[in-house]
Amino acid sequence: MTGSLEVSRRAVLGGASALAALPALGSEVPRNASRLWYRQPAAEWTQALPIGNGRIGAMIFGGVARERLQLNEDSLWTGGPYDPVNPAARAALPEVRRLIAAGLYAEAEALADSRLIGTPRTQMAYQALGDLLLDLPGAAQGAVTDYRRELDLDSAIASVEFTLGGVRHRREAFASAPDDVIAVRLTADAPFDVSIGLGSQQPDARVTIEGRMLTLNGRNAARAGVSGALRFAARLQVIAESGTVRKNPGSIRIEQTRAVTLFLAMATSFRRFDDVSGDPDSATLAALRRAGARGFDRLRADAVDAHRQLFRRVTLDLGTSPAATLPTDERVRRNRPAEDPALAALYFDYGRYLLIASSRPGTQPANLQGIWNDSNDPPWQSKYTVNINTEMNYWPAEVTALPECVEPLLRMVRELAITGERTARAMYGARGWVCHHNTDLWRATAPIDGAQWGMWPTGGAWLCTHLWERYDYGRDRDFLRAIYPVMRGAALFFLDTLQIDPATGALVTSPSISPENRHPMGAAVCAGPAMDSQILRDLFDQVARAAAILDVDAEFAAQVKAARARLPKDRIGAQGQLQEWRADWDARAPEPDHRHVSHLYALFPSDQINPERTPELAAAARRSLELRGDESTGWATAWRIALWARLRDGDRAHAILAFLLGPGRTYPNLFDAHPPFQIDGNFGGTRAIAEMLMQSRGEDISLLPALPSAWPDGSVSGLRARGQCRVDLRWRGGALEEVVLTGGRDGTRRISCGKRMVEVMLVAGKPVRLRGPSLTG
Repeated sequence: MTGSLEVSRRAVLGGASALAALPALGSEVPRNASRLWYRQPAAEWTQALPIGNGRIGAMIFGGVARERLQLNEDSLWTGGPYDPVNPAARAALPEVRRLIAAGLYAEAEALADSRLIGTPRTQMAYQALGDLLLDLPGAAQGAVTDYRRELDLDSAIASVEFTLGGVRHRREAFASAPDDVIAVRLTADAPFDVSIGLGSQQPDARVTIEGRMLTLNGRNAARAGVSGALRFAARLQVIAESGTVRKNPGSIRIEQTRAVTLFLAMATSFRRFDDVSGDPDSATLAALRRAGARGFDRLRADAVDAHRQLFRRVTLDLGTSPAATLPTDERVRRNRPAEDPALAALYFDYGRYLLIASSRPGTQPANLQGIWNDSNDPPWQSKYTVNINTEMNYWPAEVTALPECVEPLLRMVRELAITGERTARAMYGARGWVCHHNTDLWRATAPIDGAQWGMWPTGGAWLCTHLWERYDYGRDRDFLRAIYPVMRGAALFFLDTLQIDPATGALVTSPSISPENRHPMGAAVCAGPAMDSQILRDLFDQVARAAAILDVDAEFAAQVKAARARLPKDRIGAQGQLQEWRADWDARAPEPDHRHVSHLYALFPSDQINPERTPELAAAARRSLELRGDESTGWATAWRIALWARLRDGDRAHAILAFLLGPGRTYPNLFDAHPPFQIDGNFGGTRAIAEMLMQSRGEDISLLPALPSAWPDGSVSGLRARGQCRVDLRWRGGALEEVVLTGGRDGTRRISCGKRMVEVMLVAGKPVRLRGPSLTG
């Protein structure tokens, strides 16, 4: 792209007070554009609509004769506190390393598989709590007309409306963050009957009724020899505004009412990974008492306000078309993204909605399914896979102005530093802490599943880069001071465990893998895969920078800088590709189209590789992407979009986004299809769209770096660049029309658009408007 940015002298010198009242660009987007809607009830789980307050959630099916709300509570997992480190690991580790150094990779993998993998070899599983069931007697025989089911992303309210036997029915449901309950209201234009019940597949689950309250109690299940240690409770308060209330076995029936309000609270005895002494009965009872005292209308207003305080920070308009008026499932099925640019904007909004609904301060982090899971044996145990998936869940948080939603992840990393210290000591004889490729509610950190997947020691290091991201976007020194010990501990582990490559003298991880990918030497286990060196370059650099900013730990900072300098450099292979391993094995790897593109971490989410600063490595990364192919699993497709955006190829990124938004990778409710459902694809897709519109590094901000021709006109407001800077953009005809920058702190920013760059001095809180008349070429 070529073009220019016009900027007034007053703007360069710090902004003009007249700009302080500038409206947010993009604010004209109609809020009703952010809705998922359907003409029929959900026939299966991936058609149901999710609500959540970060801790509790429900999937709403919208049935007529029977409505089902499938329920989750984020701390209901199998098992209890446990330490899975294999007692044979430390003694076997030197031999595994010797075999790798000798090139006996299959033998090394077999030994690692038998001696290094945790006991048990698996981790605990996230669970479904149960179901709230609402039955309308006789409804199955009635004629249903004017049916509409929707989820309003702007209010976080799910609703169902239909006419049954000439009577109009309406239901609303939402998950309140301020009041920590799920609220449901049923109304109709004429008296109706409804039966209300709770059920669960959890062990020993039982339902009791006292007055107009249903209570579901139970215990969690054991798994892989780890006993269940949790108690759980779900309480439902039934408030009928008219009619007759009757108790049936396991349910409450209300006859001839015009309105029913339900408040549902859920909790377990989980307090922390090493503390299960909570009282779910008292917690749920207290929540219902508070909700009942405040009433539905007040709860609704407060819940909507709390949601909008987060959701309305960013607004995206990519244009509209007649296709935008169709039901959501029909838009996905049509799979015509060029004719329906608003679907990409809806997907972007949905990703932000899902993050708000599954990750709020004080909750568990979003797992492989956020908080929405209907199985007690979910795929991959629905846990935290930290060789990409958990990190991807949080890719959109900072740039789309949801830093609060990162708090659960940051807290999990702090906890992993505690359990990971035991693993580092017992398994490696090392200081610091380590986490391998998975963890769970109990913060297990040992390698699991098998050496091919689990023998990867860099999960904790990657998670630590998110601590730095939180700092880099906010530049809060108190926060940096608080998390520095965790980052330092992760770096310390590698100072103790990196091995010297005898051929080059470089420092390499061993044993390790390039996540989940087998090389042509009959194994996955190896030494020094490219991703490990790339992650450690970031970790070591960030630790050293943090020490300098805080003016502490100079000697340790010098050690990590010295170790960083000895990490292997990225290499370009015979195919012109970026090498995934130390040797040029890529062309002979068993899966040339492997879903993971681990060796491209340096391009995204890191910024070590860049078309302007490292053109040869960027070209090699491009070649690797071409060799891997554009279509993969849902989350891997999202990663590819972001990578092409970093390579400044908007049309290629959009072509892959079209695949992601089609029926092969997106379910009717817009959940990502791995398949099966994994929420990381939603979050990765959201971040990828943001990357197409704005990228930042340090004090540099790149505008429209990968704008596709399919989005010639549009606007976005509220994006965040690193260093506390809000970015509002408007473009027309593929060219930048206007940008408004609002800094949260004083300082110079370098703004680029195509090949042109200007420096802008921002004064905290004072917007500066730049006009860019051309962005073509």
